[in-house]
Amino acid sequence: MAAADIPPSATAGRPAPRARAAQRKGPKAGAPGWLAVGNTGEISTTSAPMRRARATPSRPCTATESQAPRRFSRKGSRPRVGARSGTCSPAPSRSASRPSPETSSASRNTQQSRATCLAISGVGWRSSTAAPFGSRASNGVGSGSRTGSLSSQVTGMALAPPLPILWRMLDDIAANLTRIRARIEAAAQQAGRAPGAAQLVAVSKTNPAEAVVAALAAGQRLFGENRVQEAAGKFPALRATHPDLRLHIIGPLQTNKARDAVRLADVIETLDRPKLALALAEAMQKEGRRPDLLIQVNTGAEPQKAGILPAEADAFITLCRTTHALPVTGLMCIPPAEEDPGPHFTLLAELARRHGLATLSMGMSGDFETAIRHGATHVRVGSAIFGARATA
Repeated sequence: MAAADIPPSATAGRPAPRARAAQRKGPKAGAPGWLAVGNTGEISTTSAPMRRARATPSRPCTATESQAPRRFSRKGSRPRVGARSGTCSPAPSRSASRPSPETSSASRNTQQSRATCLAISGVGWRSSTAAPFGSRASNGVGSGSRTGSLSSQVTGMALAPPLPILWRMLDDIAANLTRIRARIEAAAQQAGRAPGAAQLVAVSKTNPAEAVVAALAAGQRLFGENRVQEAAGKFPALRATHPDLRLHIIGPLQTNKARDAVRLADVIETLDRPKLALALAEAMQKEGRRPDLLIQVNTGAEPQKAGILPAEADAFITLCRTTHALPVTGLMCIPPAEEDPGPHFTLLAELARRHGLATLSMGMSGDFETAIRHGATHVRVGSAIFGARATA
């Protein structure tokens, strides 16, 4: 049959041969320049994902259509199917992916609030704003920003908590600090000691940097940490903005961490054996820093607890001060939990008096008032300030 004899109705709406071949082959999902097109017939040449806007369906879908996969085409001849509702909705317009002026304004307000947090804390908060839908960061691919617990990071960067939580944390810690300080002053007054005779060491171990920031905002400047690596993750950035901050290492110290401790700490409270004394002496020479040292005494002779035994304490103090020329300024102890702490505090105070040592770090959340009555110059309080801590 000649081409002139073919009725026009037989070719109406039929694509050209080359177009039919392209449709048979079909595009790959997500290929550049392709989009799942709805019944609006709109064409998009962008490969970035778009926010799919829900629209009023133009007609009910049949059960067969609701189970059918999406079709990709240069020209939309098939409506996009909502598989859950069994309805068809048009493809979003290009303007659907653009944020409204109201959304842009809300985003700016959020950033301003975060800037306020940053000004309060002095910590470089890492933005917690979600990545755009479909981006590499939101899919966990490539160089998307990592999140995680602060204690695993050593840069001082933290994932900012929601503002209401931050304000509540700040208020709670500030109130707790006010109560503890009042109790310390009352205990000192009852013991006939001068105001400020006992200093508060806020033990922030296992607590996030946000808790330290809240304490700093409440005026606290003296902190204690158990682990050197945890302290390294929190305090360098905080010290940069709070130069009067002082850090005590109060947990057992390994010799291979001696140099890190000397580099970070202002006071190391857990000198308890000759090998560690030698390691600290060498670290101080290498680092050019000489933080004050306290010798930990195991007043209860508990085998599971660190500290030099009372019977060996006199000789060890002399070794540290003469042989190694270490800056030993005082003593520290942790009495047995099930015993009256008073006699242990008395023993430590007498040992310090014999050697002319002025600093006594003794007393924690449950017994710091008793320690102050026995002459403590530093009390270490954690849970009464920051709340029950996570398991270390």
